[in-house]
Order: sequence, then C-alpha cells, then structure tokens
Amino acid sequence: MTRAARAVVLPLLLITVLTGSTGSTAAHGLTGADAAAGSRVRGDATGDIGFDISYPQCGGPFPKNGDFRVVGVNGGLAFRANPCLGTGNGPSELQWAGMRAELYANTGNPGPELSSRWPVGQTYPRRCSEADPDSAACAFDYGWNAARHSYKTAIRAYISLGWAQPGARRTPVANRWWLDVETANSWRSDTSLNVAALRGAVRYLNSVGAASVGFYSAPHMWREITGNTDAFAAYPSWVAGATTRAGARRRCEGDGFTGGGVVLAQFFANGFDADYRC
Repeated sequence: MTRAARAVVLPLLLITVLTGSTGSTAAHGLTGADAAAGSRVRGDATGDIGFDISYPQCGGPFPKNGDFRVVGVNGGLAFRANPCLGTGNGPSELQWAGMRAELYANTGNPGPELSSRWPVGQTYPRRCSEADPDSAACAFDYGWNAARHSYKTAIRAYISLGWAQPGARRTPVANRWWLDVETANSWRSDTSLNVAALRGAVRYLNSVGAASVGFYSAPHMWREITGNTDAFAAYPSWVAGATTRAGARRRCEGDGFTGGGVVLAQFFANGFDADYRC
C-alpha cells in the first residue's frame, strides 16, 4: 500500500464546531509513567463550563467568565506559533487564560515527501535512518519534535508576560496539554505511522512534566487518522461535535474515542467554542 500524505489545510478547531476501545498501553510503546500521566486529568478540576480560543481569535474579543480556559499554542499547524499567545500581535491569549491555562497543540504526520522538517538523520529519541525515512521511528521523532516546538512556544509566551524568567526551560506550572487530532491537518494513509507520531508527542510532553496529556478530536476523525487504536486507552478524550450544552453533556458518556474516558466536550456558546467539564 502506498503511504500517501494528504494536503495541508488549516484545522477546524476554533473556526467552526465539528460534527475506542480499551487495551494495553505497554504493548504500544507507552511506559507506565506515560499512562499514569495521561490519567491524572480526570476528576481533579472544579467548575463545569470553560472556553477555548486560539489564533482565529487574535485581535478580536475573547470570551468572558468561564470556570476554566484552554488556549491553542499553534497557528493552525504544527511548527507554527500562535502569534498572540504571548505579547506581540494584539492582546495575549495566554494572559486571558491565566498562568495555569490548559494548552493544546496541533499535530500531524505529513511524511518525508511533504515536510521540510522531517527528522532524517535524527538519532534521539528514535533513529530516523536515511535508508528508511518513511518509518515509524521517523514519525515518532516528528511527533516528538512538533510537541517540543509547541512546548517551547508556550515557554516563550510565559517569558514575554513576565511569568517565567528569561532562559527558562520549563513552563512555570505543569499545564494540562491536549493534542489536537483533526483530518484537516496532514496525515498518512498508514494509520500506524500516525499513531507513532502521536506517541512521540505524548512522550515528549510527559518528559517535560506535563500535568496530563489528552486528545481533542471527533470520533470519525480519530477513526480515520488512528484506525481507532487502543494505544492511548489511558489518556482522556476532549470530544468535539456538540452544538448545545445538553449535547455536550451527552458526549460525556462512555469511554471516549481514546478509550480513556471523556473529560471535556466542546459545544458552541455566544459565538465561541465552549467546553463542558464531564
């Protein structure tokens, strides 16, 4: 089968409202520490309704109130920074969300033919061989590198707001991180390679002490991109697709697309993406 890559299109999260099973994580390359980090998000937050914003809201109004706030660190694609995350292009979205904001990062797996950032020759955390650049090891490195870029983008935003010291290598708090998995980004037709890229992203965020890691997606997107893998059954889901709060509450039922339970369900409220804490 040809490992075809899809064209790059900006993802839908925060632009429009989008319309698994359990299993062993160890068998899929996630350590016990990784799995524990994935599950810590559940049941430790107060307040039911929050909001999420990202680059489409730069220069515009931000939601008011909300029990919690989530901010996208990217400008719609991996390796592209949100221009108003910190100080710079208009009001800071991180300042709106607060020091303890939940953060989300765009993901993808374009492959060596499309990506100028493909990690050929990289030897850590996996060896991406020039002889076999279209491999799971290379995809893992790509996901790791993308998550590292997103994390460093967050650090720079914290520094710009005076919330972290210049030269800091960690965010001042251990944030909750969400990985945005959408079909509008570039993915391979071989879902095992996409899963490898997501594993790399998870592993990086856990390595820097993220409070938790989870996944944002809609069930049909998750199925197309990952083949409904059970590799992330210890990690929570943030489910898209509801248009009302009641609909969001209904999406809290079940194990979510990862198999690790639903923590957030997104819906539309007052012109913004709102989120129900399950």
